[in-house]
Amino acid sequence: MVLLTGHLSDLTRLVEFARRTLRIVKQNLGWAIGYNVVAIPLAMAGHITPWMAAIGMSASSLLVVGNALRLTYERRAHRMLLAGD
Repeated sequence: MVLLTGHLSDLTRLVEFARRTLRIVKQNLGWAIGYNVVAIPLAMAGHITPWMAAIGMSASSLLVVGNALRLTYERRAHRMLLAGD
C-alpha cells in the first residue's frame, strides 16, 4: 500500500473502503451462487426454457455489476468531499 497524501487519516479511510469492497464481493458471490443453485436445477428439470435462463443469467450479471458499481459512486462522492476541504 502506498499512501500518496501526507495525511495518515487517509489510511483509515482506505481500510474502510477495503472492508466495503470485501462486503460487496461477498454479496456478489452469494447472489451468483444462490441464483445458480436455484436456476440450474430448474433448467435441468425443464421448468425454465433456455431463453428464460439466458434472460435470468443476464439479469443476474447486471445485478452483480450494478452492485459493484456502488463502490465507484461512493469513491467519486468521497473525492468530491475531499475536494471541498
